[in-house]
Amino acid sequence: MITIGQLAGHVGVSVKTVRVYHAKGLLPEPERDASGYRRYGAHDAVDLIKIRTLAEAGVPLARIRELRSAGEEEFRRALRDIDDDLTVRIRELRATQGRLRRLAAGDLTPLPEEVGAHLEDLAGWGFTSRWVDLQRDLWILVFATHPDQAITLFHDQAGTLADPALRQLFLDYDRAHDLAPDDPRVDDLARRIAEAHRERYAGAEPPGPAADSEIPALVQGTVNASSPAWRRLDTLIRARLGPATT
Repeated sequence: MITIGQLAGHVGVSVKTVRVYHAKGLLPEPERDASGYRRYGAHDAVDLIKIRTLAEAGVPLARIRELRSAGEEEFRRALRDIDDDLTVRIRELRATQGRLRRLAAGDLTPLPEEVGAHLEDLAGWGFTSRWVDLQRDLWILVFATHPDQAITLFHDQAGTLADPALRQLFLDYDRAHDLAPDDPRVDDLARRIAEAHRERYAGAEPPGPAADSEIPALVQGTVNASSPAWRRLDTLIRARLGPATT
């Protein structure tokens, strides 16, 4: 027979944990010796190991108490369910670990190679490093939240930038970052962008996430927060294109 401290030490839990299991009705109180101390036998250690194993698997204490009185078949069925849940959790933890490692390496979400090549092209075309970094962050967001639609959105923008005239509009947008919001060049750029948009899509709906998605607004909000001039550009463009494009 061993003491509560010895039992806890052998099983790998604290004395406080053993007392909690007694209080919750998971582990029956043992007989006490003549001095009033609890004395535990081998069966108590086995029971405590079972309880500890279930608790470490994330099983709530109330459920463990139910399983302690379950029949053998019910208990085995419950263990299979717990095992399945653990498999899912392990898969999710591995995915989280992968994201954590990519974050540590400075790569939050892996982008397709063609997106990486496109970002390199932006610098060669004369876009500022600020614009390239912003585009990288926004594509990470889009590919993470809309993986099925992101590549279509990317191809649409890449196709736009393949046109030298349209690319110049984006370059002018980039360079408008430091303009005063009421600078006449902001108004002129908004007009030219709205006209180019109408010509490119000719009344058709441009590709984008579902209407109830919050991502487009989040993306545009991120851009607008970077510059008062960009924020006014967005307002002017939306006013010219109408509510169907907002």
